[in-house]
Parts: sequence; structure tokens; C-alpha cells
Amino acid sequence: MLNCVPLAITSFLKVPHERLALIYNQEILLSTHPARESGYTFTPDNPLRVVFMGTPQFAVPTLDVLAGDPGVALVAAYTPPDRRSGRGRVMEPSPVKARAEELRVPVFQPRRLRGEGAVAELAALDPDIIVVVAYGLLLPADVLQLPRYGCLNLHPSLLPRHRGPSPVPGAILAGDATTGITLMLLDEGMDTGPVIAQRSRELRSDDNADTLTDALFREGASLLHDTLPKWVSGRMEVRPQDEALATYTSKMDRTDGVADWGQPAEFLWRQQRAYTPWPGLHTAWNGKGIKLLDVAPSSGPAAEPGAVIRVDGDMLAVGTGDGLLVVSRLQLAGKQAANASDFIHGYPDFVGARLG
Repeated sequence: MLNCVPLAITSFLKVPHERLALIYNQEILLSTHPARESGYTFTPDNPLRVVFMGTPQFAVPTLDVLAGDPGVALVAAYTPPDRRSGRGRVMEPSPVKARAEELRVPVFQPRRLRGEGAVAELAALDPDIIVVVAYGLLLPADVLQLPRYGCLNLHPSLLPRHRGPSPVPGAILAGDATTGITLMLLDEGMDTGPVIAQRSRELRSDDNADTLTDALFREGASLLHDTLPKWVSGRMEVRPQDEALATYTSKMDRTDGVADWGQPAEFLWRQQRAYTPWPGLHTAWNGKGIKLLDVAPSSGPAAEPGAVIRVDGDMLAVGTGDGLLVVSRLQLAGKQAANASDFIHGYPDFVGARLG
């Protein structure tokens, strides 16, 4: 997996979701393909040597779980080099680096993991296992073969559905009823490795990509904590992914958030949630960009696609290909976000406008 930061989607509806997995007590039952070794139990006197690889804030709960396990020796945290950020272009560490330094875990920041030097540096740490959460780099074969118990990855979907960098937006945009977190054994492909364990979660109407990503990775940290002892002791089995069920997501472009008013209101509502916080659902009015921050579908009175009407007093709605999209909060480019009633008072000619 390259990255799990919410990104855009190109294709994702190749198979019916209900065929994806057999769910029992919110966990996927697994079979076949035994772990590499068995019989090992890690304790404070005989700790499991773990290298953690991750980048964003939602990888931090897994780092904390590993650091808090008395049977784990967290020997290193790998994360990308610091990057310039903000108007001042100040060099800033990743959230994983910042937290690792607080935990006094040694931090390594190679630009790439390929090459004898980078691999030798990692091998010198003698990891029993490598845990990866949205690290941002593919692990080459010589790295995958280093740890005795493999390289484990948390991916925020029920694989093989929604492989690639945008699994959370993919689930929301597709209208999936259920999503989840997968603990998998990495191989050289893009999210193609065998599945070790999964937990499912209902996708709620108030979920957006930001909140759902956070929730899934917190559940993933718990799943890893519960699974790791069984994995290294040989009590877990893995299941190869069914390629016939695989769907894919891809890296986002800002244009993926453009509202197509010919689409149904239901789809535009999912689009807004899938692309929160970036790029969001946005359109154009009088030559300026406008971001729709809080929306909901409604059957309401009819309106032409893209036409702005006033509903229920000071509420706004936009006509779509099917139904109305009620807009509760919006933001004109260069201005502060405003609720619908305040926006109408400031821009009365917005009512009756044609967006897009």
C-alpha cells in the first residue's frame, strides 16, 4: 500500500459488496496459508523486535499500541524526511516522527528503501517483524524478506475491495454499507498480500473520509494488538485475496471534487463526504470557486440541475439530476465559511443563480 490518506477514486464497483467476505461477530474468518514460524511467545524478558513504518497522524495510535506493549521492543520508527509546510515554509516532521521522539524511539528517515545502504541499515536493527501504516513507500523484496515474521500492513478497507491509495473515500463514494480494516502480510504488489485478520464497521451517514479514516485506524491498532501474539506463535492463518473480487482506487486530483449537477443528489452527498477534508465538493459562481461544506440530499421541489433555490425559509438547495442537494454551510473563495442564511443575506443574488 502506498498511502491511505484520503484520495480520489477512479474505479471501484466491479463486484457486489455482499460477496466480499463472510462476517461473524464483526471479524472475518480466515483460512489456509500458515504463518512462517510457530511456537514463539514474546514477553518482557524475550521481547519481539519491531520496526514501525508510518507517516500521518492516524498511524500514531498503532505506534502507541506497540510502544505500550511490554512484550515489544520498538527498535525504530521509519518515516519520510521532514517537509516544508505553511506560509513560512518551515521544515516540519511527520506526526509519526514527532510521536516517536516523544517516546524516545530511534527515528530513521531514508528517502527510499532501495539500495544496499538503506537495506543494510534496516537489517542491522534485526527486526522480528515490520509493521507498516500508511508509510508512503513500497517495500522492495529484500526488505520484505528481512523479518522472521514478515511485514504486516494495516489497510482501511475490507480487502480485496478498494485496493490502492484511496480506500476510505472509495467506500463512501461507492455507497458501501460496510467497510473495515484489514491486517495483511505485505508482498511486492499493491495491497495484494494475503489477509491475516479483518474487522468490519457499518458506514454511517455522518461519516466522512477524515473521521472514518481515524476511526478505522484506531480499530486497526486494536486489531494488531489482539492479533500479533497469535501471529508470531503460529496460531493465525492467512487467506489469499480473491483477485476476482478486487476493486481499485487511485490518487486524487482536485478536479475529482467538482460537482456535476447532472448527478443525483445522493451521489453528490457521498462525494462531499468522500472528499472531506480535501478537495471537498466545489463548484463555481460568478467566476469564483465555492466550496459546499455541509450538504444533504432531499426529494424537495423540483429545480433544474445547478439552479439555486431557497427552501424552508433561509435554507439553500441546488437542483441535481435527481432530487435536491440542500446546502447548510458553504464558503466562497477568499471568504470565511458561512451558514446558508448568513450567505443569503450577504449575497442575495445567489438565489436563482446557476452553478458550475
